[in-house]
Amino acid sequence: MLKKLLTGENASLTRYIEESKRFPILAPDVERDLAIAWRERGNPQALEQLVGSHLRLVIKIARGFGGYGLPLVDLVAEGNVGLMQAAQKFDPQRGFRFATYATWWIRAAIQEYILHSWSLVKMGTTAAQKKLFFNLRRLKSQMAELEQGDLSPETVATIAAELDVPETEVVEMNRRLAANDSSLDATLSTDGETNWLELLADDRPTQDTMLAEADELALRRRLVGQALDRLDARERRILFERRLKDDPSTLEALSQQFSVSRERVRQIEVRAFEKLQKAVLSAAQALRRPVTPMVA
Repeated sequence: MLKKLLTGENASLTRYIEESKRFPILAPDVERDLAIAWRERGNPQALEQLVGSHLRLVIKIARGFGGYGLPLVDLVAEGNVGLMQAAQKFDPQRGFRFATYATWWIRAAIQEYILHSWSLVKMGTTAAQKKLFFNLRRLKSQMAELEQGDLSPETVATIAAELDVPETEVVEMNRRLAANDSSLDATLSTDGETNWLELLADDRPTQDTMLAEADELALRRRLVGQALDRLDARERRILFERRLKDDPSTLEALSQQFSVSRERVRQIEVRAFEKLQKAVLSAAQALRRPVTPMVA
């Protein structure tokens, strides 16, 4: 039953919600044991319990994206993809709860689905555009800017400062969101038969390209995981808080947490990243595999 729900077979949101209630919330030690059983022994029952106990998390996150005009059942289905990806990659030895780790994967999967489905025009390709796409309407609502026309210069400046993006991108994204979508299935007036979809070039990557990219990504993750083991606990924590979180911690917050100066936190962060990068590149060279350098 769980497999059918996760893969979209016999898709029913009501059934999904009912099924999610069948799984208990896991205690930390139970969750860790299940994760180890799946990661080290490939126990499918452990995977089902681990994933099943977090179905409610998928529903909760998916409901947060309910304002984009897409069926909730579709958002949940995409969230399930992220949940399964998280389960495949989760390492309980890192010390984080699975829900914390899975949240990022679930949100990322849903956001990518929205970006590709919401409009003909890809609303977000850069980090700034994605940030605008998912926050612009919320900020406009807070400022009572509910009209579909151009924003006032003051509003543009406020939103740009709030999201740390260029004002020109605020204006452009607002116009994109306000514009009506055109249908790819709409026929051209020239012949009444050909549609826009048939005239678009297929720019999807080939299977060979996708396999090569997946192979490189898997290698990078493995090398990074091995390199992280070379850092001490403080270095790992600071690097995670500063570079690996969606919402990075400030130098001030970490300086208070570790009872050191902000400059000292910055030095530890830089040193840890350099050690991580060096370890990854050294391991890659030992394997005689080119790996794209990590971006600071």
